[in-house]
Amino acid sequence: MNRHTVTDSPYGPLTLVADADGALCGLYMAGQRHRPGEETFGPRDDSLPVFADTVEQLRAYFAGECREFTVPLGLRGSPFQRSVWQQLTRIPYGETRTYGELAEALGSPRASRAVGLANGRNPVGIIVPCHRVVGSDGSLTGYGGGLERKRRLLDLERGTALF
Repeated sequence: MNRHTVTDSPYGPLTLVADADGALCGLYMAGQRHRPGEETFGPRDDSLPVFADTVEQLRAYFAGECREFTVPLGLRGSPFQRSVWQQLTRIPYGETRTYGELAEALGSPRASRAVGLANGRNPVGIIVPCHRVVGSDGSLTGYGGGLERKRRLLDLERGTALF
């Protein structure tokens, strides 16, 4: 059974969801596209260690002090989705990649559209940095949390964020 908590952030409230093994399986922003129904989050439980660790690492990330997350993840998705999400974790802090570059890295250079769809279904935004993926011309394209949040996350990582 999943359990969840809610924490504040500079980007609005974040809902954190943990699976039965105590691994983080969801991080959702208010109004996020593809956000599952609240009933899938399970009961609220603010006492889980993974939540305390995630909140502390997010606080450090938003303060510009954390560039890599170490919380245990329990990502659920198809094998292709999980391979895309794994590839996202390899994009260095402050850098971006295009959908085409991700498809190429996966050995499927013509799969940029499928990569984009998998990217949009990432259940653990920010920690699995789907915001670091841009269009082929470098433009900001689709982000489940909204393009304004994507721009702000990229600005944060580039050291140009204005709060």
